[in-house]
Amino acid sequence: QVQLVESGGGSVQAGGSLRLSCAASGYSYSYYSMAWFRQAPGKEREGVACITPNGRTMAYADSVKGRFTISRDNAKNTLYLQMNSLKLDDTAMYYCATARGGLFGLTENDYNYWGQGTQVTVSS
Repeated sequence: QVQLVESGGGSVQAGGSLRLSCAASGYSYSYYSMAWFRQAPGKEREGVACITPNGRTMAYADSVKGRFTISRDNAKNTLYLQMNSLKLDDTAMYYCATARGGLFGLTENDYNYWGQGTQVTVSS
């Protein structure tokens, strides 16, 4: 049974930092690309960052480039998102997701397993 469990969310002031984690289990984690998505109230879910199975290639949404860093530890079956210089607009529920075999990118339909999400709230 595939399971993705996010953690690390919370409340932070603008300019601050948070590190999200996503623990994966129930499948061969190291074989698949992974990504972080987010959804703010009243908005569509959007891709934030993605990473290839070997962790060597990453892609980011323009809105987070230079501020967020995605990484993974295949020995620990864990995905990370380091978020720095947080802005009010970063407030959202953050989800980790596993890509369908061989796919890589920030297209939501390319992902078939999702966690329950962790809330990030940025205040002024």
